[in-house]
Amino acid sequence: MKVENFVKTIQNVKEKNKLDLSAWEDLSIGLMNLVSLEEHAYFSYIKTRDEKFLAILESVREMRKELLKLIVTDDDGSEKWCMSKHFLASSMRLFEVGNRMLHEDKRDEADKFYRDSAELYAMFWKLNAGAIKNKKDMKIEIKDEEKKGIFNSIKKLLECCKE
Repeated sequence: MKVENFVKTIQNVKEKNKLDLSAWEDLSIGLMNLVSLEEHAYFSYIKTRDEKFLAILESVREMRKELLKLIVTDDDGSEKWCMSKHFLASSMRLFEVGNRMLHEDKRDEADKFYRDSAELYAMFWKLNAGAIKNKKDMKIEIKDEEKKGIFNSIKKLLECCKE
């Protein structure tokens, strides 16, 4: 799928559904953090064997499932659902590794993790904008030498400061 077609698809979805993408962005970031909380509760349980962490994990998981339903619709047998969760979780983890690299003044490494994180986040939105119909559509044609990727094609549509 060409980048222009993908951008048009998102614009059409926004116009048809009067979609406030900034609210959905906030929700997607919240979902990332809920997945992180699930992981943290798991590791805390393994480390301490304290049952309260299992209760927290289950509670957070149920909340994440309910909230994810607001973005992931028309699932075709759980593939879209599962991929969406993993896109968000992976994006968050790479973002956190980028933060660590930046803190250690490894700017080039941080930049690579940030770019990969943004690409995964953009794939989440591409999947949930109804643009991906088959594996071939997942490949975006990038014509410039910078190989900007999917994220640069949609970042204008994802305005985090839009109220």
